[in-house]
Amino acid sequence: MSQLGTETAFAVLARAKALQAAGKDIINLGIGSPDFRTPDNVVEAGIKAIRDGYHFYTPAKGLPEVRAAVVEEIQRVRGVTADPENVIVTPGGKPTMFYAILMFGEPGTEIMYPNPGFPIYESMIEASGAKAVPMELLESRDFSFDAASVLAKINDRTRLIIVNTPANPTGGVVPEAELDALAEGLKRFPNVAILSDEIYSRLTYDGERHVSLLKYEHLRDRVIVLDGWSKTYSMTGWRLGWGLWPASLVEHAERLQINSVSCPSAPVQMAGMEALRGPQDAVEHMRQAFDERRTLIVEGLRSIPGFTCVLPKGAFYAFPNITGTGRTSNELQNLLLDEAGVATVSGTAFGALGEGYLRFSYASSKEEIERAIERVRGVLG
Repeated sequence: MSQLGTETAFAVLARAKALQAAGKDIINLGIGSPDFRTPDNVVEAGIKAIRDGYHFYTPAKGLPEVRAAVVEEIQRVRGVTADPENVIVTPGGKPTMFYAILMFGEPGTEIMYPNPGFPIYESMIEASGAKAVPMELLESRDFSFDAASVLAKINDRTRLIIVNTPANPTGGVVPEAELDALAEGLKRFPNVAILSDEIYSRLTYDGERHVSLLKYEHLRDRVIVLDGWSKTYSMTGWRLGWGLWPASLVEHAERLQINSVSCPSAPVQMAGMEALRGPQDAVEHMRQAFDERRTLIVEGLRSIPGFTCVLPKGAFYAFPNITGTGRTSNELQNLLLDEAGVATVSGTAFGALGEGYLRFSYASSKEEIERAIERVRGVLG
């Protein structure tokens, strides 16, 4: 248990809530949850499912009709044909990474993960007994990795590589040319599996097009794709995700699901099916709103003394460099919460390479973003 880390964003959220309960006005730009309501048609589908009697266990992999809807989404968004039998619907996105890391991690092996990156990657790798090998995401490359450097770290102990694009916490999008180079290089390492975390696949900007690792046919027998409903449809609290597994691994993943959560919630699956097959207007509305907020927050952050900020191309996070303030990431996170009433997350919550950065979520209204920037400027200016 001592090997398990945590997700600092939830700790910051709890502290922010406690300060609010004590009467302090807090602007929370720490948690990665869209501020929009789940689309009405999705909500109604969930309610209808409850009323229609979806009260019981489903197959461990999820309802067949929901898995069919996921395959339709894979074809529509990624242009790839998939088999519903290889889809496992999960309660949130995390189970897919949990299962993949449990499968491949053990003492004496190595798993590569993005750093700075989603903290549960490193936490679970270490808990599995494997060595966590950082895949450096560099500000100078707009927080992309260098494929040649990644390939150079692979050895006979490497079992799994985790790729996340668009990325949390940086908002970085790996260029297609870099993914091409990685895919080509992986031909030399046929026993290395890849977990492709594509949970922000529908949230890209400036004409960026999400490139899935499913694009590369020679990798499909070892690529595990993680995606879900939380970010795209503002369904974080519904807890619904999916994984697409190679045929050789899906039975093992299903067994892990049976041994842990049994199956996802039946009525929630029906809501998820409506989200995929129903109108997509709300998705585009949210994406456009995030795009506008992205510009607003980056301009604001760049106006703060000691801050610089790369313009993110995806997700809904800005990851400014704060080294010019002379404070560490943790010091500044705590100062902004205590003195400015603005909740952010220290870059070190996302790995050692996050020192010198803060994560700001712009999944909040323009008004809150503007107020937050003014408060931060007031404390640091």
